[in-house]
Amino acid sequence: MNIRPLASDIEWSQWTVVLVKPDCVERGLTGAVLERIRTEVAIVAAEMMTVADWQIFTHYWDLFVFRHRLGVDVAECLRRRYVGRPVVIALGHSNANDTAARVRALLGDFDPTEARPGTIRADFGTDSLAAARRENRLVDNLVHSSDDATAAWRDFHIWFGGHRADELLVVSRTPEEPDL
Repeated sequence: MNIRPLASDIEWSQWTVVLVKPDCVERGLTGAVLERIRTEVAIVAAEMMTVADWQIFTHYWDLFVFRHRLGVDVAECLRRRYVGRPVVIALGHSNANDTAARVRALLGDFDPTEARPGTIRADFGTDSLAAARRENRLVDNLVHSSDDATAAWRDFHIWFGGHRADELLVVSRTPEEPDL
């Protein structure tokens, strides 16, 4: 009998999923951004993929919940900016239980103009929330990472697929990093 491990067997607080967004990929910053993230966590997997509408709608479900406060057509904005476009999905791991928080601190504020100097969004960002609001769109801020352990679980299932969770159990204490 072959028993597959469950996603619940994984210590999700040691993982984060990084979404290198279309604006980052288009500007050729993927390598530089992932290199910065590697200062906090090991990147154990990275894959380029084309975004499907179900993925981005599921990923940004919270934007739909609060769409009345955003003042934009969330579905149209997500379709225009993401669907059919390339992104890089990376999987970060560390033996610490605050993996997601460490990476999110490295990203900086979601509005690049408000991000602390030395963060990824401050150093590489070119957009602002003010400009996005004027243009009736969502802000381009290069990269997303999981908020916490629950989000890491959800993000992994959206981008890598739950059927691949057993691959996480074989990651050693010092995982090899993929070449990009």
